[in-house]
Amino acid sequence: MFNEIILMKGIRNLKLLTLLYLLAQGSILTACSTQDRPIDNPTKGQKSIVILYENDVHCAIDGYAKLIGLRDAIVQADTAWVGVVNSGDFLQGGMAGALSEGEYIADIMRSVGYDAISLGNHELDYGGDRMKKLLQHINVPVVCANFFEYGAQESLYPSYTIHEYGNRRIAYVGVLAPETLENEKYSFFDKDGNQLFDLCTDKVCQLVQAAVDEARSKGADYVVLLSHMGEAKPSIGISSHDLIAATRGIDVVLDGHTHSVIEHDEVANLDGKKIPITQTGTQFAYVGKLVITADGQFITKLIATNDITYKDERVSAAVDSVYQDMSHVSMRKIATSNYELTINDANGNRLIRSGETNLGDMVTDAFRQLMQAEIGLCNGGSIRNSIKADTIVYGQIVDTLPYTNKMAKIEATGAEIIAMLQACTSSLPNEDGQFPQVSGLRYTIHQKSDTVSNVEVLSGENWEPIDNERKYTIALTEYYIGGGFHDKLKDCTVVTISDTTDTESLADYMEKTLGGVIPSEYATPQGRITIVDDWRRYSTPDSKRVLRGG
Repeated sequence: MFNEIILMKGIRNLKLLTLLYLLAQGSILTACSTQDRPIDNPTKGQKSIVILYENDVHCAIDGYAKLIGLRDAIVQADTAWVGVVNSGDFLQGGMAGALSEGEYIADIMRSVGYDAISLGNHELDYGGDRMKKLLQHINVPVVCANFFEYGAQESLYPSYTIHEYGNRRIAYVGVLAPETLENEKYSFFDKDGNQLFDLCTDKVCQLVQAAVDEARSKGADYVVLLSHMGEAKPSIGISSHDLIAATRGIDVVLDGHTHSVIEHDEVANLDGKKIPITQTGTQFAYVGKLVITADGQFITKLIATNDITYKDERVSAAVDSVYQDMSHVSMRKIATSNYELTINDANGNRLIRSGETNLGDMVTDAFRQLMQAEIGLCNGGSIRNSIKADTIVYGQIVDTLPYTNKMAKIEATGAEIIAMLQACTSSLPNEDGQFPQVSGLRYTIHQKSDTVSNVEVLSGENWEPIDNERKYTIALTEYYIGGGFHDKLKDCTVVTISDTTDTESLADYMEKTLGGVIPSEYATPQGRITIVDDWRRYSTPDSKRVLRGG
């Protein structure tokens, strides 16, 4: 029967189509659970439901055509009803977002045709008004149970939406990490300090539970949570695991925010029932596949995006149009390098949020040089992508620093600098998006005591111990005002705000200060940050490395 389908449909890739069939039937997957209430009298031979999902794409636009190509292949195989959903963080994180303030991404996502999308913290990077405009343009259901305009009685977007697949109905409920209120504070308050939006930090579980209960009462057979909360212990609020433990009625969690690669995990809900949770990493490393079988089992699988051979022509055309628009800016040559400027360690694991990298050294050197400050400072979460050894073009600089924040120079006392360093390194060995990459400064981190020592400032050619009372000038981006460095520097004296962005600062440093050739001193990290592994308070497997402020 299956071979006849292949012949009828003319699908070339037999191996992948066979995999799709087996995935849709749930016959080769290992992880599954059952929903809270079964479907009455399921139809004999009823098709499965396949939901493709992704999270934290962060402007990796090449993956969208493969995502929809995979959906179309399953539809052609006629083995399952198919849907596509998203769990947030799509508008920012790379060149396509930065050059258009998210418009290129909205154009592409409009062509995808999602069944539902939820909010990520980085949807707010361009401000609430811009986010609302872009989401309206995408023109698909947006769900988020806990995102309110300040003082409003109802959430800005519906808590859930219900979609029918054959004779079964799935409710998609959305939720956003409460710590977004801290990390993207600049979008939650106006310049006068008036609050614009609220995430109802103390009521998240109640709001989600109310959405689940209402969706069930409206006839939802299954409830899928599109969560942008993640696995890490957050600075504000709760994790997705905490949410599941405090609620009932959710069947499966398609998670995001922490960039974790989780094919299948399980968390006990309020009734002790094991609820599947899954996450696809970031930047389309994987596409997730949730299979709901005819008898109500839930099966999750991750498929490496590089292994997907299908592409949707319409979405490909939208992506190609974006590349064409960006090319006149992105292909300008900046420099050449014999060394990769990286955010990772020697094993390819991300390091920028928990240790020093050569790219962190260069970015902060660029900041310090541009602003003529004593210290350069950049939080690791702002440095998003590595730059490969070869010719470096402007588009790579934008991918590295995609948020286009204006540069600033402030004054801070030595005591304030030390307090900032301690606050932003206290999560080690776990990641923190506020981890300080530095220039003109060096320090030692003690994981046992959550303290720093041997803090020294470069004076001419010499290193001198930091003076608690003295004020130092620091070059950094305006993000320090809106949630950067855990608010430890936000009240410091502002010396100047520049019209130059962080992106332009790094490009100018490479092109002009370094003369277009990256010198060997940037081949490896320069020893500005020492970490004393005297005691590990946490233990997190590499496969589930997590972050704060993602």
